[in-house]
Amino acid sequence: MTQLPPKPPSAKEYMKMFRERAKTSHIYSKHQMIGLSLAEILEDSKHKALYIKLAKKHDNEKLIRVAKGVAEKKGVKNKGAYFMKVFYDSNDREQKK
Repeated sequence: MTQLPPKPPSAKEYMKMFRERAKTSHIYSKHQMIGLSLAEILEDSKHKALYIKLAKKHDNEKLIRVAKGVAEKKGVKNKGAYFMKVFYDSNDREQKK
């Protein structure tokens, strides 16, 4: 008796499996981990890709230091936007020196 191959999942089942799989994190390098940490510190998971890109290009220690400083400030409504302003302002000051 021959065994039949398993029945492929329906489109609905496949999309459900795909959504579940997408919820888990797939971290392969240091800059990805730093970027995801920044998103967590700043409570801004929508912009994970932006933080990963920043971590790839800039000093990771400085990124974390600035993010923690922003997270500790009270009254900041949009921590992600404030972080970007503070980080790039500090980069501009360093480049002028």
